[in-house]
Amino acid sequence: MFARLLSSTIRTQKPITKTVTRSYFSDSGKLCLIGDGMIVKGNAKKIRRLKDNILMGFAGATADCFTLLDKFETKIDEYPNQLLRSCVELAKLWRTDRYLRHLEAVLIVADKDVLLEVTGNGDVLEPSGNVLGTGSGGPYAIAAARALYDVENLSAKDIAYKAMNIAADMCCHTNNNFICETL
Repeated sequence: MFARLLSSTIRTQKPITKTVTRSYFSDSGKLCLIGDGMIVKGNAKKIRRLKDNILMGFAGATADCFTLLDKFETKIDEYPNQLLRSCVELAKLWRTDRYLRHLEAVLIVADKDVLLEVTGNGDVLEPSGNVLGTGSGGPYAIAAARALYDVENLSAKDIAYKAMNIAADMCCHTNNNFICETL
């Protein structure tokens, strides 16, 4: 479940959040990605930091996600400092490769400038609003984060943790073993 409250197109002083049994949040220029473990492997780490300035989270089959992570790192090396281009090239490869097109996963990729959802259909999507979600608990985390967004004195990280706890309480496939990465 990926959810993030951060829009790469809208920058404000208020925290913006995304969830994905990963959640991205922007708070005064900080980017935060939070995610749970897996229900049967509670300590699985579904969030990665790449090249010190990129965060990636995933939902779907773990082995598929790690295959895509490897391919994505290659694209980042191929197109340094061009996150959007790297994601587009990964999506093209993912959609057209005979083997990769059968992988079942969704990636959420972000740096300080852009937030993207990458799918095997060839989609590279920026959120239209300030919330993006994927995975089983994504809708719950999104709803909770949107409700918490206007609450005074809540940082993006606070919103992320509260939203993920609500998602974990409501979704049997989401747990409370959160991993948080920030930029």
